[in-house]
Amino acid sequence: MRLGAIVLSCALTFAPIAGQTQETLGDIRQDMSVLFVEIQKLKRELSTTGGTSVALPPGALDRINAIESELQRLTAKTEELDFRVGRVAEDGARRLGDLEFRLCELETGCDIGSLGQIPTLGGESDVPAVPSAPTTAPQSGGSELAVGEETDFRRAGEALAQGDFQSAADQFAAFRQTYPGGPLEAQALVAEGQALQGLGNIRDAARRYLDAYAGYPNDAAGPESLWRLGAALGELGNVAEACVTLNEVSGRYPGSSDAIAQADAAKTRFNCQ
Repeated sequence: MRLGAIVLSCALTFAPIAGQTQETLGDIRQDMSVLFVEIQKLKRELSTTGGTSVALPPGALDRINAIESELQRLTAKTEELDFRVGRVAEDGARRLGDLEFRLCELETGCDIGSLGQIPTLGGESDVPAVPSAPTTAPQSGGSELAVGEETDFRRAGEALAQGDFQSAADQFAAFRQTYPGGPLEAQALVAEGQALQGLGNIRDAARRYLDAYAGYPNDAAGPESLWRLGAALGELGNVAEACVTLNEVSGRYPGSSDAIAQADAAKTRFNCQ
């Protein structure tokens, strides 16, 4: 099973739909149904019940019939799109849950029953990408940061740089609770994963990398989260999955030379073909 099929298909397919409008497909379908009813009323108004001296505009009924036909076609397309979106979201959540289960299987003492239910993808809108790496100074990338957000992120990053992994992990976890869904979320996830990895907690570190990549594949932190996820899978003993994941880095992020180099180095360590 390729990792791209696990998370890329759902992220790349669904993300453009979520960003187009605040209206849901159900709202659009409802509006189209109302419009269809109004057209039917208009057609009835144009139908005569007897003789009259008033002449309708030439082709009026034909134009209304054409509008009705086009509306029916659009309604069918909307229904089809709604079905496809639902299938993508459900399949993506199922695949992410499968990978979560695999990570738990590899860790001694992990309680599979405590993993819970992976929510259907697409329930929340995507957070704007932030053009900076997790361990560098954060940038807003056009999104306004909350008061103290940058300061808190820098403070946690300093603890990570100094090797104070427990403090860094605690601070990044607190940061994500304080600023949920903020523009630095993906960076914070990757940095928290690094801190957990420094503490020897590879399983939870892999989960943070997976959350960062699955939730924010187009963020600047995406390339790092993907190669770190692959490397963590290898350290957990799942070499086959690690190699598949690491091979995805160059294809998914061809312009990220540093991430590709890190992935290649990890592939050499795990003897990937």
